[in-house]
Amino acid sequence: MVRSMQKDEVFKKVSEYLITQFKIPPEKINPKAHLFIDLEMDSIDALDWFAAMESEIGLPIIEKELKGIRTIQDVVDYVVRNLRGNADSTG
Repeated sequence: MVRSMQKDEVFKKVSEYLITQFKIPPEKINPKAHLFIDLEMDSIDALDWFAAMESEIGLPIIEKELKGIRTIQDVVDYVVRNLRGNADSTG
C-alpha cells in the first residue's frame, strides 16, 4: 500500500509524475534537482502537484512544511514522512 512506500519507490513515483504531467525531461530529474530553478516549475505548479498528491494518495498538505520544499529530495522526504505519519495515526 502507498503508506508503506520507501524513499526509492516514492522517488520513482515523483519522477514519473514530473515526466508525464510537467513534461520534465528524465535526465533533469535527480534528488538534488531544484523544483523552481532546475525544473522551472512555479509556485502554482507546485501547489497543483501537491493538491493532486493529496487527492490521489491521501497525502496531507501541511502548509508550514511545504514552504521548505525546494528539491525533489525534499518532496520525497515530505511524502515518506507524512504517509508514515498517516499510517501511524490510522493504525
